[in-house]
Amino acid sequence: MESLQHRIGEQIRLRRKELNITQPHLAEIAQVSVNTLYKIERGEANPTLEVLGKLLEVLGLELCVNVKSVK
Repeated sequence: MESLQHRIGEQIRLRRKELNITQPHLAEIAQVSVNTLYKIERGEANPTLEVLGKLLEVLGLELCVNVKSVK
């Protein structure tokens, strides 16, 4: 099963590419380090909600929390 970090990183990477934004440019706009963004996109980082919020805002994404259905 894919980790939450990998799923979040993949969505950020896909959206960034969809918008034709480079990693350095996104990092600059969101005011995070390029290294941090690189690690997030690869699922190797555990970003704070603040950092995640900055990236999602620039990319036009939102984070949603839902209750899982019980099986």
